Amino acid sequence: MGQFIYLLRPTRLGMVTEGPTSSEAETVSRHFAYLTDLTNKGVVILVGRTQNNDESTLGIVIFEADNESAAQNIMENDPAVQGGVMTAALYPYKIALMRK
Repeated sequence: MGQFIYLLRPTRLGMVTEGPTSSEAETVSRHFAYLTDLTNKGVVILVGRTQNNDESTLGIVIFEADNESAAQNIMENDPAVQGGVMTAALYPYKIALMRK
């Protein structure tokens, strides 16, 4: 089992600066439910988002997968990615230190 991280960025900056459209809000709700389910299943280790609302804002998902292909599948099945409200980039990752 390897660790991976994917970085998420909004495709429309206005989603974080002005607020989401109803369609974006529905997609983000499905995104949150997807990640909650993967967290409950022990796949996702950590999910979070920077609190700045400018062009540098991003979200991260740190998780475990059998291999890069499986990790790519997890990222691509994220409703925010599928729905086009966020772009994502996948990287192999390894947690070096973590608070207990």
